[in-house]
Amino acid sequence: MIWLRILWFAILSIGNAEVLVTVVNRIHSQRIHEATLRHVRHIHDLFIPLWPSWMFVVIGFAGPGVFQNSLSPSEVWQRMPLMVQGWMAICMLGFVGFCWAVVRHWSYRPPCQQIEYRSSIVDFRKELGGPLSGEGPYASLLNVPMNQCFEVEFTERTFQLERLPQEWDGLSILHLTDLHFTGAIDLPFFEAVFERAATLDYDIAVITGDVLDSEQLLDWLPKTLGRIEAPLGQYFILGNHDWGLDSDRIRQSISDLGWRNVAGTLQTLEIAGKRLSIGGSERPWMGQHPAFEAVPDEFFRLLLSHTPDNLSWARRRRVDLMLSGHNHGGQVLIPGVGPVYSPSVHGCCYSAGVFRSDPTLMFVSRGLSGKHPLRIGARPEVARIVLKSK
Repeated sequence: MIWLRILWFAILSIGNAEVLVTVVNRIHSQRIHEATLRHVRHIHDLFIPLWPSWMFVVIGFAGPGVFQNSLSPSEVWQRMPLMVQGWMAICMLGFVGFCWAVVRHWSYRPPCQQIEYRSSIVDFRKELGGPLSGEGPYASLLNVPMNQCFEVEFTERTFQLERLPQEWDGLSILHLTDLHFTGAIDLPFFEAVFERAATLDYDIAVITGDVLDSEQLLDWLPKTLGRIEAPLGQYFILGNHDWGLDSDRIRQSISDLGWRNVAGTLQTLEIAGKRLSIGGSERPWMGQHPAFEAVPDEFFRLLLSHTPDNLSWARRRRVDLMLSGHNHGGQVLIPGVGPVYSPSVHGCCYSAGVFRSDPTLMFVSRGLSGKHPLRIGARPEVARIVLKSK
């Protein structure tokens, strides 16, 4: 019987953590500034260990004395305060949600529109042969064992899309996102990554937000983004971390390097006699969605959205391909469990990968960095996307 009670205690502890993580993930998806979010994380950090500790001492050895007597489960339950009963019920639901998230992680398969996948990993710490950490915030995290912040995965995904014109068969896109220049990871790392990315074969280059966490590092942009040139142009939007800075200044600095800002707007390209409409969305943090409803039906529609939470909106506007970042693949994947933290209204559902919500195909990149430079099981990513017609 004691082992069943220990198991019950463990289930409630996991459920408690899942409920708090779920709330924090959803709050971080909203239009809330970092100063407020920091306090939310502090409360989260406190209550994840506090509740199990309180329950173990008070419920386990005082009050009902779960671990000290032979009362039946119903008798133990009746002796608990009503508020404790309510929170335990919520924790049980949290445990069910946790189990569902684990099953979802293990059962994930990319949709059939992804017909080919390749990747190669470059450990830039070994390649450059020197220290790459700077003096920015949270730089100490780079010393955490198993941290993969400098192991960049260069992926190539081939998507076969129903409405892609035959004339565009083989059209390629370089997708970069979540650069997060904080200073914790020093400039030579980013220079080396962009130098390698520039050698890839691509027709269009895009960035889907979170370029800077410190305006003092604006002078890094020419040495990184300035290396990228695409035959059909470079396009960008910003993200929630850029929103916390002087976003107009960041936009201008990137635009001065030849990148085109598509946030809240549409740009139309004519390629081999067919039209491509590129729009960008920085919602819910800045601006408006692009007006895809005004785009002729025969135009192919590409949406750059910082957060994948805009997928439902994109589907209703019949967007063909949506590229996002923001969630960093969860940054840390727990073995057997998967990602836990993902700042999305969908939790970790869209932490990274390819997803289909007819008629929209969405790719979520893990991005290149993060405010907290810690990556375990979710390496930084630079993606090349190849489009094939049916």
